[in-house]
Amino acid sequence: MLFGLRPILEALNAGRTLEKIFLLRGTKNSLVGDISTLARTAGIQVQQVPVEKLDGLTRKNHQGAVAFVSPIDYAPLDNLLSGLFEEGKVPFLLLLDRITDVRNFGAIARTAECLGVQALVVPSHGAAQINGDALKTSAGALNILPVCREANLQETIRFLQQSGVTVVACSEKATEAVGAAEVDFSGPVAVLMGSEEDGIAPELLRLADVRLKVPMTGQIQSLNVSVAAGIMLFEVARQRVASE
Repeated sequence: MLFGLRPILEALNAGRTLEKIFLLRGTKNSLVGDISTLARTAGIQVQQVPVEKLDGLTRKNHQGAVAFVSPIDYAPLDNLLSGLFEEGKVPFLLLLDRITDVRNFGAIARTAECLGVQALVVPSHGAAQINGDALKTSAGALNILPVCREANLQETIRFLQQSGVTVVACSEKATEAVGAAEVDFSGPVAVLMGSEEDGIAPELLRLADVRLKVPMTGQIQSLNVSVAAGIMLFEVARQRVASE
């Protein structure tokens, strides 16, 4: 963590990757304004909180400002995608809509790296914080697999589609099942998975090119998102291996 307005401002100016910034509610000065502007430009979440929240985060003299430093550096999606095409690779991406549990996120990253996913894409707001628990659960995958943090996943999906990437949503609301549907995953693909609470947001689900569900015959009819992601990613990987 970083403490104090000036150290946080200096970190932003230096281009350090911050996960989240907490500022004391009601504080108004030029440093707060500069931090908010730079954070907004960088897609970093800023929250105005009471002093009790800041005191609960640290016993040190925080001076009304605390920031979490990310253990990884985020990659720009447009640069990453163009780089994959230039290298002659077929893009295989994973979009995560509001996955908030750090252990789920770490487990998904581990599976994704094992199955050949080339990057994770997460929203700037409402995503799991990439911390020590996430890194540990990922078994080191988050040190290898690029993560792209995007301000608006709707715009991101449109950008991917305009770039020739097929967006495949995995949702229980779909009618066709993974494996049963005749969908070709050998081309550029981005798999979209939804949150633990309510799945993929409706506005994102509508944008997807393909919607598939995991077939289930048991009574519970509910899978942990990391397990569902593994099933979906395996089908993509299976087809790609078969087509080589």
